[in-house]
Amino acid sequence: MAESILRVESVDKKFASVHAVDSISFEVQRGEIFALLGPNGAGKTTLVRMLMGIIRPDSGEVTFRIHGEVAPPAPPDLGYLPEDRGLYKDLPILRTLTYFGMLRGMSRADAKSSAQMWLERMSLKDRFRDKLETLSKGNQQKVQFIASILHKPPFAMFDEPFSGLDPLNQDFFLDILRELRDGGMTILLSAHQMQLVEKLVDRVFLMNRGRQVRYGTLAELRESIDLGSRLGFRFRGEALPDVFTSHPAVMDAHIDPSGELMIDVRKGSSISDLLRFAAERLDIVGVTSERPSLHDVYVLALQQTKEATP
Repeated sequence: MAESILRVESVDKKFASVHAVDSISFEVQRGEIFALLGPNGAGKTTLVRMLMGIIRPDSGEVTFRIHGEVAPPAPPDLGYLPEDRGLYKDLPILRTLTYFGMLRGMSRADAKSSAQMWLERMSLKDRFRDKLETLSKGNQQKVQFIASILHKPPFAMFDEPFSGLDPLNQDFFLDILRELRDGGMTILLSAHQMQLVEKLVDRVFLMNRGRQVRYGTLAELRESIDLGSRLGFRFRGEALPDVFTSHPAVMDAHIDPSGELMIDVRKGSSISDLLRFAAERLDIVGVTSERPSLHDVYVLALQQTKEATP
């Protein structure tokens, strides 16, 4: 059985009439990448700030077990990448990173050496004398990221780690996060780029309006929604999506930007019958099938929650 490095039990937080976090409970297991997801205003940032000890919950408990012993909230060796920039804009980058490493208990020499190594890995070796404000948003994000993992924390929380990054650097960050996880770091991240999160995470906690919506592995989340699979049809001629929504196996049908007819199939429905139905109405030249993506799960789970709310 996996060991929990973080346990959140019935955590609650209100701001005046806003119930930002409503009785949230979950565990993060040692050595995993755990995603905290939800729309804007879901309560994610408030929850992360409580985990970091920046604000205190009104009730409930946050417990870390970093080095085998129960620790108070926000042990000093945590790594934290905030969504907002939190570094000095008018100081040289290397000097800033060295200072942040020393704040985490590193010697000046070790902090400088680690900062130089990471700047080189981030293709910023020649910019170490530059001030943060002179860098692009993507490069500022790289420096902010280095500051959060410079001291090799056993547990790190990243709030929107892909912010400001172009596609190449997003893929680069995916590799870095996997490398850190494989090296023993436990990671909690919050992000809106579902296609990137899906490539990384071991488990997911989805929340909305301060409450839990879904919690578990990707397989468990897929099982929790009505969508069984998505079929894509390449065809000659025309297709009317509304014709297919009349079939009992179909949740939704639409023409995507590439011109394919995309059909969302209800879980447990007969695909063979649907294929016969489609063949009678289309001149089909190709068929694809894919399982629900994390984006699909995210959208459908939030829709189901909204429909169930009085």
